[in-house]
Amino acid sequence: MQHVSESFSAFFRSRVLVLLACGVFVNAAIGAAQSRGTFVRTGSMTSSRTGHTATLLPNGQVLIAGGALYRQQQFGAGVVLASVEVYDSAAGTFHVAASMTNARRSHTATLLSDDRVLIVGGYGEGGAALASAELFDLATGTFRPTGSLMTARGGHTTILLPTGAVLVIGGYGTRAYPDVAPAELYDPATGTFKPAGTYVGRGGCDFCAPSVLLHDGTVLFPGQNPAQLYDPVSDSFSPSGAMSMELSAGATLANGDVLFAGGEPLGRSANADLYNPATHTFVRTADMTSRRVWHTLSSLPDGTVLAAGGETDSCSANACFFAGSVATAELYNPSAGAFVSTGNMAIARGSHTATLLGDGRVLIAGGTSYGGIGIFGGTLDSAELYTPDRLVPAPKLVSLSGDGRGQGAIFHAGTTYAATPDDPAAPDEEIDITYTALSDSVFAPRVAIGGRMASVLSITRAHNFTGVTQVRVRVPRGIGSGPAIPVRLFHMGRPTNAVTVAVR
Repeated sequence: MQHVSESFSAFFRSRVLVLLACGVFVNAAIGAAQSRGTFVRTGSMTSSRTGHTATLLPNGQVLIAGGALYRQQQFGAGVVLASVEVYDSAAGTFHVAASMTNARRSHTATLLSDDRVLIVGGYGEGGAALASAELFDLATGTFRPTGSLMTARGGHTTILLPTGAVLVIGGYGTRAYPDVAPAELYDPATGTFKPAGTYVGRGGCDFCAPSVLLHDGTVLFPGQNPAQLYDPVSDSFSPSGAMSMELSAGATLANGDVLFAGGEPLGRSANADLYNPATHTFVRTADMTSRRVWHTLSSLPDGTVLAAGGETDSCSANACFFAGSVATAELYNPSAGAFVSTGNMAIARGSHTATLLGDGRVLIAGGTSYGGIGIFGGTLDSAELYTPDRLVPAPKLVSLSGDGRGQGAIFHAGTTYAATPDDPAAPDEEIDITYTALSDSVFAPRVAIGGRMASVLSITRAHNFTGVTQVRVRVPRGIGSGPAIPVRLFHMGRPTNAVTVAVR
C-alpha cells in the first residue's frame, strides 16, 4: 500500500508548490493583456463559415469543423464545407487540419470521454439531411467514419450522458421540417446507433433552443411546448413545463436552473425564461436589453451568462422590423435576476459559435453579417475573444509525481491511502480525487473514469491551503480493471489533464 502519512493540507502543500512552479494556474498576463468585460480581435479563420461546430479539445485547442460559406449578397445556396481548422489559444491563430469525410453544416460535435470527437448528421449540398457520422482522433488529427444514424437529420442536439453513451435528440430530416427526427443513442464502444425512448410530444420548432443536460443526469428537450425530459436510466421521455414562448438559446446556471432567452416566435424577442428542474416549470425572468435571435448564450465560471450578438429588430410604436446583425452583448446575473450590458463585440454577427476556453475567456468565431433588410454581408472568417470580469481557469488534476501525469492523487475515501496498483479501488467504491485552481468556482465538476461519468458525491476544500480541492465520487461499474485507468475532470465542458487510478 502507498500510505501518505502527512495531513491532507501538508501533503499537498509541497505538491501544489511544484504545480505553481510549472504554471498550472492561469497566467495573470492574460488578464493584463485584455481589459475585463471586453472583446478583442484574435486571428482570423482560414475560411469564413457559419453552421459550423467549435469543440474545446483536451490539449486546449479548439476544433472548428464544417459549416457553410455564403458570399456577400448571396441569398441562395452556399458552399457546404468539409474543411476543418484548429484554433491555438496560446498563439491566437488558426491553422488548417485534416478535412472531415463529409461536407456538412448544422451538425453536432461531441467530445467523448476517450478524447475523440463525434461528428453527427447535419445537412449536405442541396439541403439533404445526412445520416453519416464520423470520429476525430486527437492522437492522429484525422477523421474516420463510424456507424450511421438510423434517421438522417440536421439542427439536432447531441449530449454525452453519464453512462458514456451519446444522446441524439431532435432535429429535422429535411429542410421542409415535416417531422422531428426520433431520438437515438450512440455507443462509443461499438460505434453504432440504436433507437432511444419515444417522445411524448412533437418536440420541434423552427428556432428551438438546444437540449440541455441537467444536474441530475436527465436531459431537458425544449422543443414545442410542453418541453420533455429524457431519463437515461429508464430510456424514456416524460412531459415537463411549457415556455412562455419558443426561445432559441439556453444556458445552465450554477443552481441547476436553465436560462432560455431570445428567439423569433413573432419577430425577434428579448423574452427570457428560467426552467426549474425541481418543479418542472418555466417562469419569466427579466428581458434581455436587446431583442435577439441566432445569438449565443454562454455560462461563465463566475455564474453569469454571456449573451452575444445575433440579429435584432428595430421597433416603433406600431411595428418591429428586421434591423440586421448586432455587436452588442450583455450579461445575465442570476442573483439580481437581470441582464446588464457588457462590452460590444468587434464585429456584428449572428449564427456564430461561442466556446469557453480553459483560461476562462470565450472564443467567438465566424457567423453571418446582415446590415438590415436585403443587405447580406455573407459569412465571416473573423474571430474574437471575450474576457469576463473575473477569470476562472479550468481545474488541474494532481498526480503523485507532481507533474499532472500518471498515478493521480486519488485516495480511498476518507483515508490517506492512494488507490495505486498495490491497493486498487473497486467498482462502486468511493474515492477522493484531488485537483487545483477551482476553489472559487460556483459550478461543480464532472468526472470521467475509464470512459464513464462517475457520480459526484461531495466536494471538499482543503483547509488552510487555497486552491486545493477534493471531489468524492463513486467508481462506475463496467469500466474494466487495470493499474492505470484514465481519469479526467470536466468543468463546464472544459477537459482537464488526464491522470490514472488503479481499479481491481
